[in-house]
Amino acid sequence: MSEKRVAVIGAGPGGLAAAMILAHRGVEVTVFEKQPFVGGRTSRLQVGEFRFDRGPTFLNMPYILEEIFEETGRNLRDYVNMVRLEPMYDLYFERGNRKLSMTTDRDVMHQAIEEQFPGNGEGYERFMAEQAIKLSKLMPVLQTAHDQLTDYVSTRVLKALPFLSIGKSLYDVLSEYFTSEELKYAFTFQAKYLGMSAWECPGGFSILSYMEHAYGVHHPIGGVNELCHAMAKVIEEEGGTIRLGEPVERLLLDGKDVTGLVANSVHYAFDEVVIGADFAHAMTSLVPGGTLSRWSPEQLKKKRYSCSTFMLYLGLNHVYDDVAHHTIHFANDYEKNVKEMTQELKLSEDFSFYVQNASLVDPTLAPQGKSSLYVLVPVPNNLSNIPWEQFESRMTERVLDALETRSPFHNIREKIEVMQTITPLDWEAFGVYEGATFNLGHNLSQMMYFRPHNQFEELGNVWLVGGGTHPGSGLPTIFESARITTNLLRDRAGVGR
Repeated sequence: MSEKRVAVIGAGPGGLAAAMILAHRGVEVTVFEKQPFVGGRTSRLQVGEFRFDRGPTFLNMPYILEEIFEETGRNLRDYVNMVRLEPMYDLYFERGNRKLSMTTDRDVMHQAIEEQFPGNGEGYERFMAEQAIKLSKLMPVLQTAHDQLTDYVSTRVLKALPFLSIGKSLYDVLSEYFTSEELKYAFTFQAKYLGMSAWECPGGFSILSYMEHAYGVHHPIGGVNELCHAMAKVIEEEGGTIRLGEPVERLLLDGKDVTGLVANSVHYAFDEVVIGADFAHAMTSLVPGGTLSRWSPEQLKKKRYSCSTFMLYLGLNHVYDDVAHHTIHFANDYEKNVKEMTQELKLSEDFSFYVQNASLVDPTLAPQGKSSLYVLVPVPNNLSNIPWEQFESRMTERVLDALETRSPFHNIREKIEVMQTITPLDWEAFGVYEGATFNLGHNLSQMMYFRPHNQFEELGNVWLVGGGTHPGSGLPTIFESARITTNLLRDRAGVGR
């Protein structure tokens, strides 16, 4: 048994996964969470009698979390009931008035592509074959720490180098497979999971759409937030402690070494601290001024950040049983919409949006005969200085208009019983730096060694998990960050079996 005491700041998916592993390894773990609930951005939102996921709405590559549960001697499926969705989602293209259902069935997918985009089926087959190889080469890079420049000449990186598509954008890479603009969008919109533009996102991220088509997308009954509740349960079963409603106010330092933290005005001593909170928010709120250099508040302001999201959570007295579980609706001029959102930092008149209609498969989210509808519109982060106090009601009406005129959710206004919105300002108040819901940008200058290290380089006894560290945003990679960090704690600091 390790005698060291470890604090985890933030009960989001990264912090919970790390705490679960550490607790099983015999470490005395205490998780501090400022909210009265677990999950962070992956938490549950209750509005009247309707339940919603606050943020992520599906799980991809579930085997990563399954492996983490297996390490603790458990089966994830004993804690969470997950449904694999087929089709994964429907795509609606305003230009050309097209609809394309995306599926993991390769024969069906090939046929659908050929029917709507003749001659592109071969590109789909080539994409799937080549991306399978690409993912196999990149996974070792995503599963290990990168905190030394010499890592770039390691065997794993040298083997992955030809597959990183350096110098190409994600859009460039998909242009090698498809001639149709709509198909290029269908296999690059996943850049939004990183809050990025497909025209700027590094081409190596073509594995994102491949992972969906290869592994499918899964809905946990009760919502993705159930994954966080499951991990919290395991932590407590292993003897760990979760302190909800206890915000960490600051770290305690002896020079550059962290010796503990202050939460609710109480001083706690710890040997090691794992930060699972939003990275930039934590560095600007928990660390005394003048302590950091590379990641100081002044330097953080200069970094690139993801887009934000405008959210509508709608409790309806109706079930749209003829609409898919997930639908994505592309702007008529999608490239212009993305450029305005990520580069010009302004609201688009012609915007894209995503809708989750999860009550189709999940009866736990709303009373019988009713449904919980989740609507997400990618928008600029708060570096845009958009006055959301003035724009919120106007944007709400614009989104409802889009639902009624550009999607199958006709006459939705008359079916709304309850509604709640979240703007980028609300995300920032929730603890998300500049409201950038997908964290630090994933451009090459902020990846691997150039991203905050899992063993934080500026403070002793501090370790990072979550989307702000290596390997990056998205639930599968956040879970990998927890595995990387807990293994570093064991191997470098002797924490845990």
